[in-house]
Amino acid sequence: MHPVEEISATKITVLQHASRVPVDRLAGRLGDVRHVRLHDGEPVPTLDECGDGLLVLGGPMSAYDDGVAPWLPEVRALLLEAARSGLPTLAICLGAQLLAVAGGGRVQVGAPPGREAGVVHVQWRDAALADPVLGPVARGASDGGRRVGSTAVVSMHADAVVELPPGAQWLACSDMYPFQAFRLGSALGVQFHPEASPSLAVQWALENTDVPTAEVAEATSARARELDTTCDLLAAAFRAQVAETALTRRQPAVVPG
Repeated sequence: MHPVEEISATKITVLQHASRVPVDRLAGRLGDVRHVRLHDGEPVPTLDECGDGLLVLGGPMSAYDDGVAPWLPEVRALLLEAARSGLPTLAICLGAQLLAVAGGGRVQVGAPPGREAGVVHVQWRDAALADPVLGPVARGASDGGRRVGSTAVVSMHADAVVELPPGAQWLACSDMYPFQAFRLGSALGVQFHPEASPSLAVQWALENTDVPTAEVAEATSARARELDTTCDLLAAAFRAQVAETALTRRQPAVVPG
């Protein structure tokens, strides 16, 4: 099968926690996806039901808010199983926090110094340059691939990962919060929102009285092309990782003799 055909043949499962936190600009960039709307009562899939990849979106609840979102324990268990099994996984914002907690890390609810909102710059660490998903973004911000730089992204969170899981690889930080991206096995967690369009970022800002909506609108509009490019690079890299892993898994075992 041609590599392009292989990519189009893969299927990614998307877990959505709230209608107000959709897949947004990632739509159409991940090929064939199966949406699981947990907020509408759809069950958390098993690992075998996830297909070739898993995307876990953000949400307004905390990573510990099992009473509000009773599906969270199953999502945490699925994330850890996916990370350990080799299934390519991308966990965004709440998804990243759930991944951290599942792996033995810690999230602080209402963390100081407060809500991180609008356009922020994430500073890449050296390890990000070789990451299969963040690598293209980090290398694009580096000095000829030699010195890491930073990338503008959309952020909207008040809770934060304050302790990474044992064995996790730290990939990025920001001025406000240290753990903006990390990898645990085959799962990548990002605190920021690569999927968020300017209009969605403004919608989130309107929902939070502690966020200056006008500033968010101005910043996301001014950086719209850059934000879109970052989303495109990350989505393409994740989709390629999914396709490569799927191809490896589908190859028949070679029996010696």
